[in-house]
Amino acid sequence: MTFSDGVVHTVIGDVPRVRTELSLRDHLGTVKARWGIGRMNYRVTPGLYAVGNPTAESPVMVSANYKLSFDRLRSALTGRNCWILVLDTKGINVWCAAGKGTFGTDEIVRRVQTSALERIVSHNKLIVPQLGAPGVSAHLVSERCGFRVIYGPVRAEDLPAFLDAGMKAQPEMRCVHFDFRDRIVLIPVELVMGAKYVLLAAAVFLLLSGLSTSGYSLANVRATGLLSAALILGAFACGAILGPALLPYLPGRAFSIKGAALGVILVAPLSLYVWSTSLLPISSLHIMAWLLIAPVIISFTVMNFTGASTYTSLSGVLREMRFAVPAQITGAVIGIGLWLTGLFIGGGHAT
Repeated sequence: MTFSDGVVHTVIGDVPRVRTELSLRDHLGTVKARWGIGRMNYRVTPGLYAVGNPTAESPVMVSANYKLSFDRLRSALTGRNCWILVLDTKGINVWCAAGKGTFGTDEIVRRVQTSALERIVSHNKLIVPQLGAPGVSAHLVSERCGFRVIYGPVRAEDLPAFLDAGMKAQPEMRCVHFDFRDRIVLIPVELVMGAKYVLLAAAVFLLLSGLSTSGYSLANVRATGLLSAALILGAFACGAILGPALLPYLPGRAFSIKGAALGVILVAPLSLYVWSTSLLPISSLHIMAWLLIAPVIISFTVMNFTGASTYTSLSGVLREMRFAVPAQITGAVIGIGLWLTGLFIGGGHAT
């Protein structure tokens, strides 16, 4: 372990001690995870860890084995003496793992028992992140392993103040923020995860654009195909970047509606300008096609952020998808139909 700092001797054996200062390798690992590089394997071994020189009276923090979560926790504990009980969340962060059930009652009980925690500490308190609460039944944890769950603050950086206040959280420590910085930090992984599908779609449009009534035309590929591929990539980029950046300011509550509105705001004026000026060699059918396709792409991309936002719920997301996905499919089918028709009527060029 690159974050290891020796061991702490206990009655059941040595417990690894971890550094609280993040190394260059830790920071590079964070950057890679943010860009979706090896993200699903960015994890630490579940078990018990020590920070500083903890004793039997030292507090016990519960964390996920997603290394980014683990790093945020240990870096907030500089100068402290405590224990960290890392659960096996399959490399998923606390909030998402709580929703999936891997950060939950069963895993807490299992990890307490396998680490023989009751022999190491003289108290029965576990400080569990507030965002892990949906997966944890505190009374069942107490019944099954004897430890009492105390919900800590939302953010790891508030832990020192929380501990100094006798494990009492101030109201602001309970507030879940999703401000501009929280939203834009999600952009890189969305770009990487969606890129392969968008590049494939752009390649398909590029190849199909050569179809015409007179056979396959490379001139149409250059005139229509390159523009179509650029529009697909541009729509995806707008959804992945502007969507989260402008999320609170876009109309509507549903993320899919916010995305569709952003698409119309961006595409409609541009389409009208191109149509009125004949600026580009594009047919009216293709203009109508992109008035549908681009908002659909942006709508779907922004809707992906329902899984990252802190003010959505599982039931709300499922309810949104029931109306949004059929509408997006319908819009895409009609738009693609208009685009294909435009290849044979006017050959993709302005009429």
